[in-house]
Amino acid sequence: MSDVRGADRLLRRFQKMASPQMKEAVRGALYVAGGIVQDAAQASITEGSVSGKNHKPSKPGEPPMNDTGMLMRGIIVEQAKDDPLAVDVKSTAPYSAALEFGTSKMAERPFMRPAAARTKDKVAKLVSLAVSREMEK
Repeated sequence: MSDVRGADRLLRRFQKMASPQMKEAVRGALYVAGGIVQDAAQASITEGSVSGKNHKPSKPGEPPMNDTGMLMRGIIVEQAKDDPLAVDVKSTAPYSAALEFGTSKMAERPFMRPAAARTKDKVAKLVSLAVSREMEK
């Protein structure tokens, strides 16, 4: 059998990556990242909106305008049920999907997908930083 230089060091790094501490660090970073996406989606709904009597609906392709606050308050972050290293950022308002994707009678007014797209670099850096910090320990 041949001797591979650095194999022991590489094996230790892989073991560290699979450690409970690493998983917990990534889980925490992902939860914070979910909050960043949540904040971006909520901000897109409330930016420039007027509630009540003077409320004006958004234009097709733009994020919905806040009126009652139900859509904004319904954006939540949860630990994914099927994957301990994932979080779900979702909107619980009953009309969320109709706004996000549109219907046969209404053009889409996306707010979740643009929020995820706008924050993806920040999310990736956050998770990368969590991994780097654990690798340095």
